[in-house]
Amino acid sequence: MNVDAALAAAAALAGLCTGVIAMLAFRWSERDQARPTRSSLHTDAVLPPGVDTVLSVLRSSAVVLDEADAVVKASSAAYALGLVRGGKLSVEPMLQMARDTRRDGEIRQVELDLPRRGTGRGEALAVSARVAPLGSRLVLLLVEDLTEARRIEAVRRDFVANVSHELKTPVGALSLLSEAVMDAAEDPEAVNRFAGRMQIEATRLTNLVQELIDLSRVQNDDPLEDSEPVRVDELVAEAIDRCRHQAGTKQITMASGGTADLHVWGNRGQLAAALGNLVENAVNYSPARTRVGIAARHITAPGGDLIEIAVTDQGIGISEKDRERIFERFYRVDPARSRATGGTGLGLAIVKHVAASHGGEVTVWSAEGQGSTFTLRLPEAGAVRDRDRNPHHPVVEHLPAPEVLP
Repeated sequence: MNVDAALAAAAALAGLCTGVIAMLAFRWSERDQARPTRSSLHTDAVLPPGVDTVLSVLRSSAVVLDEADAVVKASSAAYALGLVRGGKLSVEPMLQMARDTRRDGEIRQVELDLPRRGTGRGEALAVSARVAPLGSRLVLLLVEDLTEARRIEAVRRDFVANVSHELKTPVGALSLLSEAVMDAAEDPEAVNRFAGRMQIEATRLTNLVQELIDLSRVQNDDPLEDSEPVRVDELVAEAIDRCRHQAGTKQITMASGGTADLHVWGNRGQLAAALGNLVENAVNYSPARTRVGIAARHITAPGGDLIEIAVTDQGIGISEKDRERIFERFYRVDPARSRATGGTGLGLAIVKHVAASHGGEVTVWSAEGQGSTFTLRLPEAGAVRDRDRNPHHPVVEHLPAPEVLP
């Protein structure tokens, strides 16, 4: 009995020791799980309360660095700009700014030009970086992409320079011609000659100012505010009347054709100006005794039905390198010829803006020595096709449909 009792006591003691050891092991496991690890130091938990939410709604690229320059938090935009790679801030000037701010607590800001990744063209990425302390150990870096803003500023600067140059030319010519008229006051023939030149320069100046006003209007106005169903036949007739004198002087035949009774939806004044510019260019850049055709048709597109108006000429054509830039403001394929014809370099820019603001587009096909075809595509005003036709609208003489180059 004593032996059995001893064995029972020993077993009970062993079980008690096992339970105590298991309990201690469980406690130690819980403590280890609660203790921060090296990886957990770089999670969102180290950020002050609310900072993560604020960073997520910022438009700027955001990067938070700890005291070891490791990235604690980075927005997706920061990765897209290539600021963060392998958990480290990859831009050395920004990294140095962060270290200086961590040392003295001062806010710093600088603008930098960074190489753009993946383009292979060496283009610079313009950014503005601002560094500020975040708590006692962290540093916040905010980076704003200024590339597009700088591009727009460059466009505006070039536009002002071009306007100044274009205005200076006729104004300077008028000044010189007025002096010539004064010097030739006793020579009626010379006065008439100089006065005619002054009239030409004054007309060029007037056209330039008017096209600047038109360009400003189509860029700033919303065409939908004054939209109405517009008959394409009326637009074509107005464009032909606008250029009838120039075409008659060069013995150029103008023909309209295609599908009749088509309608587009938009601002009538802007649409008339756009089509008129296309027809006027076709006449100005065509040799004498050639043909200019305007054809309209209905086409079906995935985004909705469109009206396509093609203006075709048999002019000098446009080279491939010039076709990429002809819709830029003040760009001229042949500056000498443009000045001879009174061109300002704004006509096609106006056409482009009108087409875009009306939900359409303008494209060009051209071959040197063969001619050009400018195609204006605009959304169809389908709701007006079933309306009663207005018997008082201007009549357009429809000649045989011109052959439209591909």
